[in-house]
Amino acid sequence: MVPSAAVLSALRPRRWVCPSCVLRRATPVRSTKQRRWLSVASQQELQSPPPRAAPSIRVQGKGALNTASDADLRDIFDNPQAWKGFTDHSSPNSGLFRNRYLSRPEGFIEFAHISLARAQSVVDKVLRASTLEEYRAVVRDLDRLSDILCRVLDMTDFVRVTHPDRYTQEMASAAYEKMYEYMNQLNTMTGLSDQLDKALGNPDVTSSWSEEENMVAEVLRLDFAKSAVSLPQAARDRFVSLSSEISRVSTDFIQDMAPEQSYVSLPSSRLRGMDPVEARSLTSRGMIHIPTLSSAAASALRTVQDEEARKFIYYASRTASSRSVEQLETLMRLRGELATLSGFESYGHLALRDRMMAKTPEAVVQFLQALATNNRPRAQAETASQFQQKLLQHPKAYRLDPWDKDFYAETIRRSMIPTAQRHSDSLSSYFSLGVVIQGISRILTRLYGIKLVPRETTVGETWHPDVRRLDVVSDTDGHIAVLYCDLFYRPDKSPNPAHFTLRCSREIFEPELAEVGAQVQGGQGMPRFESPELAATDGMAFSRKGKVVKQLPTIALICDFQQASRAKSHPTLLSFFQVETLFHEMGHAVHSILARTSFQNVSGTRCATDLAELPSTLMEYFAADPAVLSQFARHYETDEPLPYELLAEKLQRTRRFEASETENQIILAMLDQELHSKQALSPDFCSTHIYQNLQYQFSSAPPDPMGTRWQGFFGHLSGYGSTYYSYLFDRVLAQRVWNVVFQAGRDKASLERENGERLKEGLLKWGGGRDPWKCLSDVLRDERLEDGGEGAMALVGSWGSWSQRQA
Repeated sequence: MVPSAAVLSALRPRRWVCPSCVLRRATPVRSTKQRRWLSVASQQELQSPPPRAAPSIRVQGKGALNTASDADLRDIFDNPQAWKGFTDHSSPNSGLFRNRYLSRPEGFIEFAHISLARAQSVVDKVLRASTLEEYRAVVRDLDRLSDILCRVLDMTDFVRVTHPDRYTQEMASAAYEKMYEYMNQLNTMTGLSDQLDKALGNPDVTSSWSEEENMVAEVLRLDFAKSAVSLPQAARDRFVSLSSEISRVSTDFIQDMAPEQSYVSLPSSRLRGMDPVEARSLTSRGMIHIPTLSSAAASALRTVQDEEARKFIYYASRTASSRSVEQLETLMRLRGELATLSGFESYGHLALRDRMMAKTPEAVVQFLQALATNNRPRAQAETASQFQQKLLQHPKAYRLDPWDKDFYAETIRRSMIPTAQRHSDSLSSYFSLGVVIQGISRILTRLYGIKLVPRETTVGETWHPDVRRLDVVSDTDGHIAVLYCDLFYRPDKSPNPAHFTLRCSREIFEPELAEVGAQVQGGQGMPRFESPELAATDGMAFSRKGKVVKQLPTIALICDFQQASRAKSHPTLLSFFQVETLFHEMGHAVHSILARTSFQNVSGTRCATDLAELPSTLMEYFAADPAVLSQFARHYETDEPLPYELLAEKLQRTRRFEASETENQIILAMLDQELHSKQALSPDFCSTHIYQNLQYQFSSAPPDPMGTRWQGFFGHLSGYGSTYYSYLFDRVLAQRVWNVVFQAGRDKASLERENGERLKEGLLKWGGGRDPWKCLSDVLRDERLEDGGEGAMALVGSWGSWSQRQA
């Protein structure tokens, strides 16, 4: 079944578990089985807060926009009783996310049936297009088809992995499979591609399209080209077979990932320096048994004094099983074959052609090599400092070994902690969850004129009582988005912080409103709607400005912060690491909120994949900016402001070996490129040799010893095939935007509306609806970027120094 590009770009993941998010966690990630996408290549004056007062939250009238105050925003996250009193328990069941079809678990099946009928109607319309006006509407119709499918697939995919009720999960899964089956039927059709080609080939059609519409058309065209839709039948059958096999092997690679040796067992006397509490929990009969892939193993490498013990642990933790490596190499070969079948030189060329700023592997290498050159002097200095630290303890040492790096880096970091502050008040006391959310809202108001407003949740609206709803309100456009915050730990939740777009922004055109008008009255078990606009949006939030009706983006943020127990008198307190995580995920949400495009294919984070991490990474700069923090970070008991020097010293320690960490990421990004090159089809293809050669070529630190094969743990290769460089690329871009647009926070430039508007108007509001290089060129006012290409990629790489970061 050949992928249909008409729905292809609609079915890219909305869940953002980005490398940055995942790398924040100390424990290995165990991914759930991912949805198979249609193409194997697819894949934004602050006032100091007043002393804390008792909650004074009022539930608003049904349907009215909540007018809760800034203090209320803090209270609903810091005071569970305040949130409980804020929830509307008297309303009728509004359905999950206020989707009228989802008032009961079986509603997922009904929702799928209604959506299937709507989708088929759109398909029929596109296939019979023959007049000029009908061809002018083809892109709009294909985008609507994408949206219809996504409304079901994105919501059900979220529910089946997040909802705590098993029966609801089952119904959501059944609806997902029903829609997925229909999607596969569309995959056999070439008519949609043919109709798009006819529209693109007619200047009278394309000249009538907007810039955004032309971008959507190009995205769809490229998707068709990558989906083998023009191949002979036998080749198309092989394409489908390969796609299925790639999906299976990719899933197996993630789920079966394992070390060659599951445990490291050593006498307790060999592990001096290890956390005694952790050591006791792992001890049996005088032996300490450390799981190879665990936070305990990582901690031991930083703290255990016995060099030979560290060596033993290092070898085990850097050696994936033979099966894991075999699955990895099989996946690379299959991807290489599919790329060749589709007419591409390598899988990297296939993956980078669409929705990527780099466009080619050669451009990615230009960026990585320039970044490596820029970063190398600092990385070498950091490695030299580790060796000097070793010499202080072992004067006769003649080299730094791989198992020494973490130990001596940690020794240096500990020496940087002032004695007077080792028992000082915890930073987390200044970061209650409510204070942080309140601070984020204030930042967004200053920069973009939007604020987070608590909204009462109705019966059935959320999947768990802990979920808070926030409406995003603009000072010019009113209500513009819905944000569900599921931020507290539960045993049945995924531990990974994530951003989900449950529904994208999209303009609902007049013909569509007329079509759904008949459904307003409901009937035959279907819900009743008060207006065509509600019928067209399934009862969920929309906006009207003049004649323009848009469905509002609906977003879910997932974190796993430990909720304070009732026995404790304080609210949930966040470490600074968790504050950065929340700012990062909120950066993704801001992108989805501000990019309110007319076409859902290019809304929000549906931009170039290697641009998607820029807004979230940029938000981390605000999280560490003293001008920003001085306005909201306050002690939960005394209301005293955060002494910034506490954080500055922590940041200095945390970033002490940042260049070395960057160098490692460069090597992994290079590995990703090499594994997805034409080498994958070579008879002597060996991922271990490729990884070791890259370490010898680019690492300032001692490379892994012979016999190890860490690449078998590189799970990101499953979902980030040939695009792992995006994390580094967006780190560089975020730093550049921070330095150029926000002037690195100097003179409180981080709080200036003019700077926020510059970023919003130049980049954020476009989503994927404009050439990203032109967006960057406008925002940075650098004409060298406008046309992109290898030169622009190398230029970005040359910017990649983090030496100017705050603290």
